[in-house]
Amino acid sequence: MTDRFKGVYVAIVTPMTPEEAVDHAELAGMLEYLLDQGIHGIIPLGSTGEYYALDAREREAVLKTVIETVGGRVPVVAGANAASTREVLGYCRQAEQLGAQGVLLAAPYYSLPTPDELFAHFRAVDDAIGIPIMLYNYPGRTGVDMKPELIERLAELDRIQYVKESSGDVTRISEIIRRCGDKISVFCGCDTIALESFALGVAGWVAGVANFLPKLHVELFDLAVRNNDFLTARKLYYKLLPILTLMEGGGKYTQFCKAGCALLGRPVGPPRRPLLPATPVEIDQLRESLQQVT
Repeated sequence: MTDRFKGVYVAIVTPMTPEEAVDHAELAGMLEYLLDQGIHGIIPLGSTGEYYALDAREREAVLKTVIETVGGRVPVVAGANAASTREVLGYCRQAEQLGAQGVLLAAPYYSLPTPDELFAHFRAVDDAIGIPIMLYNYPGRTGVDMKPELIERLAELDRIQYVKESSGDVTRISEIIRRCGDKISVFCGCDTIALESFALGVAGWVAGVANFLPKLHVELFDLAVRNNDFLTARKLYYKLLPILTLMEGGGKYTQFCKAGCALLGRPVGPPRRPLLPATPVEIDQLRESLQQVT
């Protein structure tokens, strides 16, 4: 567990009952399935995990289930996002106390902090905990774009060791690596540029589609990164690309992740409202894309 994070980290869904209660038994079963498929790390309470729809007690309970079930077999990087620095500090301290190996942090949403305000925010977290921080740049969700020049500043802080780059701009990957070198490890956070990101030297891939296609994600990573066999990796990537494109472009990533789990035999319940389950037409689209890879 002292090694740096690398490989395929699953942004795990939060299973729900039909009444929208968190289904801890299914969550534990889902974790065992993912571990059996060879994934390299687990990220609970991210966007795909619907953290924004869970209250504080539910978030703590989910994290406890994940950490206890995983039992140190792979790293757990806990989503600890919230709207204020005070809340984020509380969730980060809690994650460390419960035994997470790291925390995933986006820019606080809605308030639109400036780069200097973001630096002060992350410095406060860096001072408060002793586990690694994975930054999460997803301007489409937060309304704030953490550009490479800010990442370069943040990489000077002790605990900031990773960044999940989800802007969808592949040049961000190369620019962060060029600027920061080995001060920070980059994870691909946009499925449709995964292979391109591997070629540029990312350490891993934070993937929601890996909830229901974990083995193929691990295979792609191993081919490209561990074996440097980009010819074979490219063939697999083109096979995966229709489902990855549907997921990234459909505007319903979480809904489709849960529908994909159900289609492949691991029903994890509905998303929590205001999100609604995928429609029958959307499920047919998803099924058609999955038939190309399963």
